[in-house]
Amino acid sequence: MTTKTPQPEVLHYTAFSRTPDGGNPAGVVLDATGLGDEEMLAVAAELGYSESAFLTAPPDGLGGRAYGIRYFSPRAEVPFCGHATVAAAIALAERTGPGELVFATRAGTVPVEVTEEGGGLRATLTSVEPYVEVVGDADLAEALAALRWPAADLDPALPPRIAFAGARHLVLAAATRARLADLDYDFGRLETLMHRLDLTTLQLVWRASATVLHVRNPFPVGGVVEDPATGAAAAAFGAYARELGLVPGESVLTLHQGEDLGRPGELTVTLRAGDRRVRVGGAGARIG
Repeated sequence: MTTKTPQPEVLHYTAFSRTPDGGNPAGVVLDATGLGDEEMLAVAAELGYSESAFLTAPPDGLGGRAYGIRYFSPRAEVPFCGHATVAAAIALAERTGPGELVFATRAGTVPVEVTEEGGGLRATLTSVEPYVEVVGDADLAEALAALRWPAADLDPALPPRIAFAGARHLVLAAATRARLADLDYDFGRLETLMHRLDLTTLQLVWRASATVLHVRNPFPVGGVVEDPATGAAAAAFGAYARELGLVPGESVLTLHQGEDLGRPGELTVTLRAGDRRVRVGGAGARIG
């Protein structure tokens, strides 16, 4: 008699929204012990969310409320995912209470604090050490061609850069909200470039004020046209804004994402003087 492998329990949460119809949905498997890479990928592909989180036993030495965590898009594993981290943290906190959590990711150790706020839960992650680097002229030209964006539509006050805070993102700033709203890109061409540059998403931004931005994230390498709310890219943008002197060392930025997809979400990016790491927080809610 053949014994079937038990199917994992998959929870559905949204991150960076207080309501299930906003933010970015993620699948969460609280016990992925025994699941292989192909099985986790199959679960993520069946769900169709931009990423899903799979929790395992933590490495030795972390102690406390610590977990191993892996992230899969419908096509591949990614090293770090902010919204799935927030979703997993809130799912855990609903079962064990708010407080401090630690996730061991492929990108490094990511602490998360879950607090009660307004009758719900809010999770704030602290990124790994970030960096920012210049993007080559030819690569920038190819990205703009794939997006079908004229170079004149960029905001010269926010120069293009590649930024990392757990995953790599190309930051491009639109000069107008209308430019950001008009997203119709060449999926295959952009995917090819992103694989070559090891990018997870593009972080497309429009600055409404010094501390308020609207953002969008094409994600063809994950098999998804657009990510509705992207915590990893928000952390990378925080590092970018500080590195380029666009904001003071002590700053709180508000990023609005998902409005153009009908799934509005809000991400809070906190920078602290003397600490290069970036904090990204938001609410979350169970779906269904």
